Amino acid sequence: MVNRNINFTNRCIGTCRFCAFKEQDGYILSIPDILGKTGEAAGNNATEVCIQGGLLPGWDLTNYCGILESIKDGFPDMHIHAFSPMEVFHAAKNSDISIKEVLSALKKSGLGSMPGTAAEILVDRVRMEICPDKLNTDEWVDVVTTAHRTGIPTTATIMYGHIETSGERIKHLFVIRDIQKKTGGFTEFVPLPFMPYNNKLGAGCDVSRGADDLKLHALARVVLYPYIRNIQVSWVKLGKKMAQSALECGANDLGGTLMEEKISRSAGATNGEYMSPQEFEELIVGINRVPRQRNTLYSTVKQKV
Repeated sequence: MVNRNINFTNRCIGTCRFCAFKEQDGYILSIPDILGKTGEAAGNNATEVCIQGGLLPGWDLTNYCGILESIKDGFPDMHIHAFSPMEVFHAAKNSDISIKEVLSALKKSGLGSMPGTAAEILVDRVRMEICPDKLNTDEWVDVVTTAHRTGIPTTATIMYGHIETSGERIKHLFVIRDIQKKTGGFTEFVPLPFMPYNNKLGAGCDVSRGADDLKLHALARVVLYPYIRNIQVSWVKLGKKMAQSALECGANDLGGTLMEEKISRSAGATNGEYMSPQEFEELIVGINRVPRQRNTLYSTVKQKV
């Protein structure tokens, strides 16, 4: 998929131990900045902008809707994939309204779909250790299922490879499967390996990439099929060669071109911020698969000549 990440701020009041993307005196993009980046994405034939950021004190529904409405005014055909369940939870708390009211307003303002991030491991024992001030498992499930019932599809993710057990990974997969059986609202499942650098959690973790990553992609395919048919590999976190291997171990999707990816790089990812459609095709053809360019909701995009 041809898309662009826009991380609108790296300031955050959160206390997540795994986060390296947080600066007390960091940046906040203005609306013109965001529109400029969206324009660059549109100029590169992107069909989606993915917008997420840190939790800013005092930011409420008005701020989030303002971003959406500005993009839709300038780029009505651009799909906006934006705001994690934690950001929705934050907006609801600061606006003193319900999760459903927030989601309905965001959809009216132009939200097309949501990233299912902030999931980490959907087991509260783990969450209390790595992100104690974040929404808990039941709250994450509530935001996501409410989004689906409001007509907002989401991705589903897992951030693995830190303090969780194998059993807790499997519990996470079954939480995702149970939601999908009820709502059908997940477009894909994305395993996200923990990046251990420049954060407090990484100091105590022995992280090695390899067979464990491939096993989780394979396990996700087995556990989630046929309810979720798309398993995405993160080329930014795993690298191009491992991404190819994951395509032969259960994954069928390489995600987006991104054009800009600050969060993973801040935690030590070294695989770049952009991969061209041509590079995607070479990776896929290299393992005798047939490339297909898609949009956010997995319809085929006819490529421009």
